[in-house]
Amino acid sequence: MKSLIVILSFTTLLLASYFTQSEKNEWRGKDRNGIYEDKNLLKVWPSGGPKELWALDNIGNGYVSPVFSGEYFYITGEIDSMSVLFCFNLTGSLKWKSILGKEWTRSRRGSRSTPTIVDDYIYVGTGVGDLYCVKKENGKIIWSKNLEKDFDGILPLHGHSEAALVDGNTVFWTPGGKEFNVVALDRFTGKLIWSNKGFGERSGYHSPRLIELKSVKILVAFSAYHLMGFNVLTGKLLWWHEQDNTPVEKRTPGNGDTHSNTVLYEDGSIYYAEGDGNCGVKLTLSEDGNTIKEIWRNKDFDSYMGGIVKIGNWIYGSGTVKPQIVSINAGTGILTDSLRIGTGAVIAADNMLYYYTQKGEMYLIGIKNGKMTRLSSFRINKGTAEHFAHPVINNGILYQRHGNTLQAFDIRNHAI
Repeated sequence: MKSLIVILSFTTLLLASYFTQSEKNEWRGKDRNGIYEDKNLLKVWPSGGPKELWALDNIGNGYVSPVFSGEYFYITGEIDSMSVLFCFNLTGSLKWKSILGKEWTRSRRGSRSTPTIVDDYIYVGTGVGDLYCVKKENGKIIWSKNLEKDFDGILPLHGHSEAALVDGNTVFWTPGGKEFNVVALDRFTGKLIWSNKGFGERSGYHSPRLIELKSVKILVAFSAYHLMGFNVLTGKLLWWHEQDNTPVEKRTPGNGDTHSNTVLYEDGSIYYAEGDGNCGVKLTLSEDGNTIKEIWRNKDFDSYMGGIVKIGNWIYGSGTVKPQIVSINAGTGILTDSLRIGTGAVIAADNMLYYYTQKGEMYLIGIKNGKMTRLSSFRINKGTAEHFAHPVINNGILYQRHGNTLQAFDIRNHAI
């Protein structure tokens, strides 16, 4: 009897380690909301910008931002048509690199799917539609799936760009197939748990998010012309919101199908800004998670891929038709303020905005009740190709990728 108790206890511990997540690091920080928890940061930068600590110019072509776990960070790049996953320590020294497989080499060649780190594993995609599970310690590939071969998926015009979402022992992915449109896979084996055909559309360059209610967890994902909410456990499609700006007969690749900004969720409300769709939208989600209702829509909030953040009662994001950063009243959807400083990507920390424009300018912006004040700026002069990568802040260090180069800047207020 005593031996049986020992065996049962050991089995319980193994199961607990299998299903319990102690750490998750991913695209745009906690809950993918673009807000970093760092405090005591500089309120004004020196002329020429904050101190550069180091720069790496050998990470390959791409737009992927670094993801941090403990004393290391992970990032991918395209080198000689292959996708390479790198592990560096916080001083920029290489620990290991792993060649995953083919990477996107067509329009705007390079990596475009930010890794997701959960405990001992990394989940990372490529522009050609491969999803990999990689051992964090050494870069060993555990399993992989291909969007087209395994799920009859459809590659979007500019490459698959999803940061895979993980919850518990499940990793979620959007192959965009007619039958296997959105799938849930066992994150340890890659085995299919469930799939949903959705609307049979290709993916929309979107990194999904999780909404956790009292009675249900919901996966929120975009395909080319629909925002969709799925029951995480069963895969049931609970609701959807159509991007009705593009007539059905004109829904061709590259026309109205770019929905790169992860949605935000707070206190029963879903917010999104998709410049190639309905633009700025607020939805209310029922308590049981089964229905949504549109509250407002703002066509001038036309951010394509720079992300949005919500601080207090205001949402901040990029304009596209007008090259600016704007603030929107979350309650009414009405424009509060704008700064005509270019189209770009936005994150927040310590009640300030960090805004990286597509012309390579990095701005520090003060905010108060939806009003924005330009505090400082400097130019990213190193690197190659487009200025599309999102900024990241970790332990008071600002990281910015520009093509084949990643730079680290000290933004800590050392006077405190």
